[in-house]
Amino acid sequence: MHYGALKPLDIANGPGVRVTLFVSGCRNHCKGCFQPDTWSFDYGEEYTEETERRILELLGVHYVQGFTVLGGEPFEPENQIVLLPLLKKIRECYPHKSIWMFSGYRLYEELLAEGVHPHTEITEEIIRLVDVLVDGRFIEEKRNLSLVFRGSENQRLIDIPATLAKGEVVLWDERQTRE
Repeated sequence: MHYGALKPLDIANGPGVRVTLFVSGCRNHCKGCFQPDTWSFDYGEEYTEETERRILELLGVHYVQGFTVLGGEPFEPENQIVLLPLLKKIRECYPHKSIWMFSGYRLYEELLAEGVHPHTEITEEIIRLVDVLVDGRFIEEKRNLSLVFRGSENQRLIDIPATLAKGEVVLWDERQTRE
């Protein structure tokens, strides 16, 4: 897997200060994408054990609230293989830090639907490690700069633990970060 950027102090892609990884590779090719360079699976730097060590080190800072993965597309099958072990280590080392992922794929319609791209044998395991999933392709005609943590009105911020417990989509409430 390659990645386009690793941001140690990000405040734009989830609540609080976060460590953010922008993975490379995306087959969605959304019109108006803010990072079309990341569509290529070879864009940026190669993800290595040193990259993983750096992420874990950055997450150890007390004021960092969590980890965010976006791209590119984290749920492309090639990226899932690398991200699963990383997310497991983050959960093990930092169980109280939140994990957010952004995906152009819809939760139930694509990610959890067997036989549909990009669902793999590990997709559900990855989903269970995530606290909030921002899902849905960026649609330029629905672009709205006033939205919190997303670019177009069709995209949802899904509270994954509540969604899995209820069996239907439960939206994340941004007021949770203010309490």
